[in-house]
Amino acid sequence: MRHFFGLLIGALLTAALLFGAGWAAPELVRGAQILKVSPSGDGRMLIALGVVAAVGLLLGLVLVCRTSPLAAFVPSIVLLAWTVVYALDVPRALDLAPTATSLQAEVAQAGQGMVALLSTGVYGALGVALFLPVLMPSRWASPLRDEEDEFAEQSY
Repeated sequence: MRHFFGLLIGALLTAALLFGAGWAAPELVRGAQILKVSPSGDGRMLIALGVVAAVGLLLGLVLVCRTSPLAAFVPSIVLLAWTVVYALDVPRALDLAPTATSLQAEVAQAGQGMVALLSTGVYGALGVALFLPVLMPSRWASPLRDEEDEFAEQSY
């Protein structure tokens, strides 16, 4: 059951890394370079900072907490596979991002942010960082039960 919940958390983290960070990256760049405003003066920049903080918190919890390794494995494989496709065939990798003008504006902006994060190598670095907890054997084993707890349960 722990691995099933880890799979669900991994799917949530993948969506957060792709769409959340993809939407927030161009929004923060827009505010910093084009408008030269402080985040407190622009509501969209505050929301983008909040999204980045939430994605970072979710990423940190998956890396640090003793969850199923599938919670880190699912997004790492997605990010690393997309980075490999980008390294081998750039047009095909860029076609995977939702950047069409017929889409909703926020989805297209998230797609443009995904392309920016992919082309700068951020997704590759995150994929490697998320893959490292998968290699730890202690993550795959179930938590050890204390012998006193077992004795207390048997005495009733």
